[in-house]
Amino acid sequence: MTKYDENWVKAEEAKRTFMAQNGLYSEEEEHSSCGVGLVVSIDGTPSRSVVENGIQALKAIWHRGAVDADGKTGDGAGIHVQIPVPFFYDQIERTGHTPNKDQLIAVGQVFLPRTDFGAQETCRTIVESEVLRMGYYIYGWRHVPVKVECLGEKANATRPEIEQILISNSKGVDEETFERELYVIRRRIEKAALAAGVGALYIASLSCRSIIYKGMMLAEQVAEFYPDLMDPRFESAFAIYHQRYSTNTFPQWWLAQPFRMLAHNGEINTLKGNLNWMKSHEIRMASGAFGDMAEDIKPIVASGSSDSAALDAVFEVLVRAGRNAPMAKTMLVPRVVVQAGS
Repeated sequence: MTKYDENWVKAEEAKRTFMAQNGLYSEEEEHSSCGVGLVVSIDGTPSRSVVENGIQALKAIWHRGAVDADGKTGDGAGIHVQIPVPFFYDQIERTGHTPNKDQLIAVGQVFLPRTDFGAQETCRTIVESEVLRMGYYIYGWRHVPVKVECLGEKANATRPEIEQILISNSKGVDEETFERELYVIRRRIEKAALAAGVGALYIASLSCRSIIYKGMMLAEQVAEFYPDLMDPRFESAFAIYHQRYSTNTFPQWWLAQPFRMLAHNGEINTLKGNLNWMKSHEIRMASGAFGDMAEDIKPIVASGSSDSAALDAVFEVLVRAGRNAPMAKTMLVPRVVVQAGS
């Protein structure tokens, strides 16, 4: 056990003792659930230390996830950080382009079917077509370096081809508009992929702000599997990390967290009712933020989503429609009705 782990264990024991002594904690109420956390720079300045601390904190919650019989395949783990722009400028130059530093860049973290090369090419064509259709410029694709040796047998057998698409804000729109249109692009891609019969296409993130590295590995393997995260240029003002404990859905690469807007710890017991409620509201759903593109983002929740993935999808559409995050969260918390007793 490292010094970091020892300190974490001591802090956790002290916290539980304090809560138990003050009537705030009962061991009987302890349940198995995912591990989640956040490291953030208080002044909003990106730094390498935030990413490194996020990686170390992720390693410390290894006990919050299940492990397969092979001892190396996990239910899923990952980390969500800001896009390190200087790092990706270098990747753009490797494609043979000179990045326009006066324009925002966006990066898409894309899971492709690994063993079907025809389907891979179909997926790339769909992605490129939708980006160009929205009027943005594509610098090119990048193969994400990975170290498969750290994966378990089952994780490696289901491993997708992982690539990044590098995009320029050639339209010169503001950041909020760029982010919203990237969301619409992603939703169009997802629908086109299903129509083309290549359901294995999954976009972990498509953003001008942040990027997500995740998969069916253990918490301590995330930074080992993705060497990008160990690059000194990978700086961020925040690091959201998650170790999954699968409950109502079978472990899959795309269901690893963090998701695009949140990392969720727990289980939603009203999942079916929530999904039906969402479907019924989609019929009349409209937004001035999306205009004629409103139909492109339906259905809001993808088939086969976990409870957390469904929550993330609804949270995301509310934020992209113009609501701020606190308001969106408030809207998604069930209303509690308290009736006075006699």
